[in-house]
Amino acid sequence: MLDVSSIWFQLPGLALVAAATVAVILRCLLALDKSRQFAPDVPNHRSLHTQITPRIGGWAMVPTIVIGMIFWTRTLWPIAFAALFLAFVSQFDDRRGLSARVRFAAHGLAVLTVMLGFSLSLAGWQFVLISFLLLWLINLYNFMDGADGLAGGMALFGFGAYAMAAAAAAPDLAGAAALVAGAAVGFLVFNWSPARVFLGDAGSVPLGFLAGALGFLGWLREVWPFWFPALVFSPFIADASVTLCKRLLRGEKFWQAHRTHYYQRMIQMNGNHLAPVRVACGLMAASAGLALIGLHVSVDMQWTGLAVWALILILLGARIDYRWLQYIREGTR
Repeated sequence: MLDVSSIWFQLPGLALVAAATVAVILRCLLALDKSRQFAPDVPNHRSLHTQITPRIGGWAMVPTIVIGMIFWTRTLWPIAFAALFLAFVSQFDDRRGLSARVRFAAHGLAVLTVMLGFSLSLAGWQFVLISFLLLWLINLYNFMDGADGLAGGMALFGFGAYAMAAAAAAPDLAGAAALVAGAAVGFLVFNWSPARVFLGDAGSVPLGFLAGALGFLGWLREVWPFWFPALVFSPFIADASVTLCKRLLRGEKFWQAHRTHYYQRMIQMNGNHLAPVRVACGLMAASAGLALIGLHVSVDMQWTGLAVWALILILLGARIDYRWLQYIREGTR
């Protein structure tokens, strides 16, 4: 079990072990998969890549995170096993394909495990609202896993912020977050542009679940205010939420693959993944840093910071929309 007195010394080591473990596993899997038959991602008209790439990032990340959580943070075993369950269901979906109804049922079961395990004291409306938000985080992380380095970068900065914020008050929570952040580093070694592996649903779905579950648990324990997880993961939340609203207004099926996220449009306009993902990582670092600073200022300053950051994201989105319209007009000439 993680010790409060030495948590700041243990967290970097824990993250380093997770990073090394994931990197070694992926190296071995790639060596065995010369013909790229392990969960291959075959490019299609909605893809942003052009080569067959194995979706095996989750195969390395999830076992490393789950085993680490069980061994180091024994109080969080319901979350660890729920993440593992989601990985198995999502892996089957990667290989065979599952209906949206079955996928959402599995997501709901994982969320219910967390809610019943940690939050029976909540009011009914809080239970329902938080369950919905956890379901949304599961799916938005999956929606945002479509560019080299993007989902891994969000995991590094997002869970890294969780670990730093929880270090003194909740060592088990900090240890779990450090494991995810470290695993993301090991994954990014092989996922940074040009990517040799993708995360796959078996990785992105559990990461979204962990982002929500650990964020919720930190709020429940009063480690951080309710806005902290939302601000930390705001680059993903803003992109996925606005895109979802636009698609629903157009009458589209939101669970179907598409190329209309802001990050996808940036990549299409730029012609490669590297520059847009660097910009996205800058936003992730800024949102994580702002969230950590916000924990140490007055409530008025917190809300001012949130308002300013929301305005920045709105202006960035408007700028991308404007550039996209120009890009489409130039392409139709």
